[in-house]
Amino acid sequence: MRALFEGNTEERWVAARIAGGVTGGAKALGAALLLERDARVREAILTSLTRMASPDAVEAVLPLMRAEIAALRTGAIDALRAMKQAAWPYLPQLLADPDADVRLLACEITRTLPGEEATTLLCGLIERESEANVCASAIEVLAELGTAEALPALERCAARFQGERFLEFSIKVTGDRIRSQTAGLA
Repeated sequence: MRALFEGNTEERWVAARIAGGVTGGAKALGAALLLERDARVREAILTSLTRMASPDAVEAVLPLMRAEIAALRTGAIDALRAMKQAAWPYLPQLLADPDADVRLLACEITRTLPGEEATTLLCGLIERESEANVCASAIEVLAELGTAEALPALERCAARFQGERFLEFSIKVTGDRIRSQTAGLA
């Protein structure tokens, strides 16, 4: 574990790959992840955490959702999507986060959910969301996974954001898509 923090780049990379199999490894990997500057070592850390797919691993990755560096945020999203079932219980808190950027990124993680669950979470988000960009991200996912239960929430969102042309267009396209999929099932 010491090599994870004190070793040269190669030693840290090897330690990151091994730490996933060590008791307490997720916490150590999470601490190292926040300090690591080498992209290859960060990737090894994220890979080890992803393989663990445990609540501790998810909690080690979550702070990266707030990172200033886009590559770290992207790495966090990829890792959380890969840890699907371990990450799913954290989605409600991410979608309710005070930071709009975190809520927006959390919409991407909902793509791993079954359609009904994604619809429920994303409809809850767009019902209370004040940021048009966050709603747009949620609506984009609903266009892919949404069920008919999303239609009333989409209509209310359109009414709240009247005049936001890009959002009105997205809501119309998503609603049409959901309706056509629903009609195809009948």
